[in-house]
Amino acid sequence: MARTHLPATGAWRPGDPPGRRQFAHLATDRPFVLEGGGILRDITVAYETWGALDAAGANAVLVCHALTGDSHVAGGVCPGHPGVGWWDGLVGPGRALDTDRYFVVCANVLGGCQGTTGPASPDPDTGEPYGSRFPVVSIRDMVRTQVAVANHLGVDRWLAVIGGSMGGMQVLEWGVMFPERVRSLVPIATVAAATAQQIAFGAVGRRAIRLDPNWRGGDYYDAPPGEGPHAGLALARMIAQITYRSDDVFSDRFGREVVEPLDGFSLWQRFQVERYLDYHGDKLVNRFDANSYLLLSKAMDLHDVGRGRGGVEAALARVRVPTLSIGIRSDTLYPPYQQHQIGAALEANGVPWRYVEIDSAHGHDAFLIDLDQVGAALAEHLAETEKADER
Repeated sequence: MARTHLPATGAWRPGDPPGRRQFAHLATDRPFVLEGGGILRDITVAYETWGALDAAGANAVLVCHALTGDSHVAGGVCPGHPGVGWWDGLVGPGRALDTDRYFVVCANVLGGCQGTTGPASPDPDTGEPYGSRFPVVSIRDMVRTQVAVANHLGVDRWLAVIGGSMGGMQVLEWGVMFPERVRSLVPIATVAAATAQQIAFGAVGRRAIRLDPNWRGGDYYDAPPGEGPHAGLALARMIAQITYRSDDVFSDRFGREVVEPLDGFSLWQRFQVERYLDYHGDKLVNRFDANSYLLLSKAMDLHDVGRGRGGVEAALARVRVPTLSIGIRSDTLYPPYQQHQIGAALEANGVPWRYVEIDSAHGHDAFLIDLDQVGAALAEHLAETEKADER
């Protein structure tokens, strides 16, 4: 697909239509010191809410998004939101996250590109985009900015913190870092510490962006339309998309069907699966930022709840609340055994833990696709958490 019309970044920028976004501000009077040693000032966090906080402040649910997600969990296309919410089928009146009953919140993560301070944001010292000067952030840094949002909204304790993939990493860190501020946890298709294979997939995607000459070392925001690092970001997404789906899905949907006829061979004749990957690469380029992709994928690789805490088991011993782990039968990126490893550590310390496995052929992306199964598990868990609080 020709990208000559695309701006250098798909990031949301101040001055763009805000859509449903609301904004919280932190680090206005003192620096925000990052886990890796960098500092940030004047941080903006974009978030969205659905439903209303009850008088007791007891019905708040935090949803944490995955790598290329954002705060737009639910809602249709409108100025400021070019796509439908990524969990739209789960959030709303009468749905699993029933907004007549729960106050649902989602914040764009630190380092992201949809309203929260990230590489495309203006550096308060210069007024120009941070670009290559933006420091490396961790999952723990993201959670600390979400605490500021909770404080801003008057939420002392979440009824549940829920998230899949990178969102599940945030869920686990909430339970470890702020056990007194959560009443239950729902990590979905995630891991307690990134494995070598997961790191390998992330590293290859980052290399694809780094090798794009239009990346310009991370300082590309003044590039004219069509000259941003679109090819590198698209390729990184294509690599990731292969890990998000299963072999069965690829085989059943595409088989060996071709785009161009195989009447004589050439190197660039395409199979249908290649066109599918092209589509997903180009789709991401329209709404994301290459530097944010680098930062957030690196944060996922750095994820290890046991870092500096005596190991994974010692860290998870800090979790005190009932936890529902959701795994996916066909997930090869974050396979079910990794959900059971989390559960074993929790159960060893007497934490109530339950496991639900999504029966789906869709692979890792099933938590975004098979919403009937995910929703049923979430609704049951939230109801049980509320009943336990009443006893």
